[in-house]
Amino acid sequence: MTDAPAPDTPADWNVARRFVRVLQERANGMVEFEFAVGEPGLFVEMVMPRAQFDDFCAAQGVVPTHGPLADHEAGSTEHEWDWSLRAAREQHFRHEP
Repeated sequence: MTDAPAPDTPADWNVARRFVRVLQERANGMVEFEFAVGEPGLFVEMVMPRAQFDDFCAAQGVVPTHGPLADHEAGSTEHEWDWSLRAAREQHFRHEP
């Protein structure tokens, strides 16, 4: 068995950096948000009640921001990665209006 090559890691990659972006606060008290470690563009989508969300942010040492990351320029290679599960629920095929 051979070892897998080590991935290239940018010099500024820091797992101590945490990011929380609030996407929506529902009327029932649930908070939809994105949580990222090290790189803001690599995130998981999460939903939790407001009280637990506040505890989560305190435990992660972050001050939440509001709204998703801005998309890259249309037609660029990077733009092809500008999607999320949330976006896919709202628009099944990316290139449809």
